[in-house]
Amino acid sequence: MPANLPADAPSLVLAVPGKAGEVATEVAAVIKLDNPQIDLRLVSLGDGGADLITEFSAISAERTAEGPSAVVVPLVTGPHPRVLRAVRDAVTQSEATVKVTEPLGPHPLLAEALHIRLSEAGLARADRMRLFNVTSPVDGIIVTTAGGDEAARDAERTVVVLLASRLTLPVVAASLDGVPTVRDAAERLRKIGANRLAVAPYVIGPEADADRITAAAESIEAGCSSPLGAHEAVARMVCVRYGAALGDLPDFDDLAE
Repeated sequence: MPANLPADAPSLVLAVPGKAGEVATEVAAVIKLDNPQIDLRLVSLGDGGADLITEFSAISAERTAEGPSAVVVPLVTGPHPRVLRAVRDAVTQSEATVKVTEPLGPHPLLAEALHIRLSEAGLARADRMRLFNVTSPVDGIIVTTAGGDEAARDAERTVVVLLASRLTLPVVAASLDGVPTVRDAAERLRKIGANRLAVAPYVIGPEADADRITAAAESIEAGCSSPLGAHEAVARMVCVRYGAALGDLPDFDDLAE
C-alpha cells in the first residue's frame, strides 16, 4: 500500500457477500487503522448489488479527477461466481468507471492464516520447526470452500499445496456448495490412511453459513477450526489487491512501486 495517497485516489470499496456484519466491519476497521488515508466504503451485496450501484453513483458524483473512481475488492478468498457477477453487474448498471480486483487468494498469507486458525483450535502445531518430533493432532486436513466447484478446484491447485507444505500432512479441498463435498474429501483421505481429520474453512465468514460448516465437520466426525474472519492476513490482502490495482493505473504507477 502506498504510504501517501493523493486526495483524488480511487475509493476502496469492500464488497461483502451477504450482510456487512461484524467480521467485515472489523476487517474495514483494521484497514483504516493502518491506512487512514484511504477512502474506504464497506458495501453489502445482500440485496443483490443495489447498494453497490448506489455507492458507485455517489462516489462518481463526488469525484472530479479522471480515471477510475473506485477500486472494488470482493471480500472472498477465491472464485465465487455469484459474488463476482453481482459486482460486475453493479458496475455495468451504474455506468461508473470502476476497477474490480481479483479475490484475496490464493496467497501464502492466507495459507498461514489457515494454519494459525487450526492451531488455535488445537488441530495443528503452531511451530513448523518441530514437525519432526511432535505427534500431529490430526492425520489429514480438509480445506473447505464456498463458491461452487470452481472455488474447490482453485483451492486444490493453490492453498492446499501451500498448507500441506506447512503441515507436512495430506490436505485436500472440498466445497460447501459444490463438489467434491466434505464427505467426498473425507473418504479420499481415509483411503490413504488418514482417519483423524480436521476441517479448515477457507472462508472469511460472510460468504458461508457457519452452521453449515459445523454440520459438515460433525457429519464426518472431524474437528473444525474457525473461518479466517478478521485475521490480519485478510486485511493485508485487501490492501495488496488495492495497491496492485493502483499500480496498473497510469497516474498511480509510481506510488505503487
